[in-house]
Amino acid sequence: MTDPSTTDESRTDQRSHVRAAYDDVATNDGGCCGPTTAASTTDHAIEIGYERDDLETAPEDANMGLGCGNPVAISELEAGETVLDLGSGGGFDCFLAAREVGPDGQVIGVDMTPSMIDRARENARESEFETVEFRLGEIEHLPIGDERVDVIISNCVLNLSPEKSRVLEEAFRVLRPGGRLSISDLVATEPLPAAVREDIAAVTECVGNAATVDDLEGWLAGAGFVDIEIIEEGTWSEDYPIVSARIEAKKPV
Repeated sequence: MTDPSTTDESRTDQRSHVRAAYDDVATNDGGCCGPTTAASTTDHAIEIGYERDDLETAPEDANMGLGCGNPVAISELEAGETVLDLGSGGGFDCFLAAREVGPDGQVIGVDMTPSMIDRARENARESEFETVEFRLGEIEHLPIGDERVDVIISNCVLNLSPEKSRVLEEAFRVLRPGGRLSISDLVATEPLPAAVREDIAAVTECVGNAATVDDLEGWLAGAGFVDIEIIEEGTWSEDYPIVSARIEAKKPV
């Protein structure tokens, strides 16, 4: 089972366009992830499952109006855990995770866009959290050693990758035995037409490259995960068969 985009050229092209789009988000406060009825980044965050207390916890510039769910809420973090955020953006979920794991825990954010890392690090300097760090890197090639992480979170980022199976293999590698994956993302309820999958605008809006539930379950199992659950939470797009979902799995002890 392979990702829809199979050639090195198409993968590189998609990744370049996504990086450029999110550089624009980071530097010009652009938007992504498709349509929203929210009038502000605060309203969008509340619309997708965050509480007002969450918005007061993180630095103001960390909430960039991105995402399709609240992975921190579903991850059930415990004090002292090490957390990895795939595609950490401005660091919003990292700061919320830091609140949960406390001073004995650690939170690492990885993002492939230098301007996003710059923004997240600036937010970290302005925050009260000393256990959060941000690393530049691709989620298909994580800059983290084997079995260093207890929990992996991510918010509407896996769908952007043209190599989702590789991302999940990397997630499995860096998780400690017994570690868990808690992701909010967009999934396709039926295979998308090639014209949509090859539409760069649709890809950067988080819908064109969304995988089906069956594909995700296959990639998760193939990477070695168990206790896999993909729970559809609500319709996301009026134009495509796309829904928001919770994706959870564990690495065997």
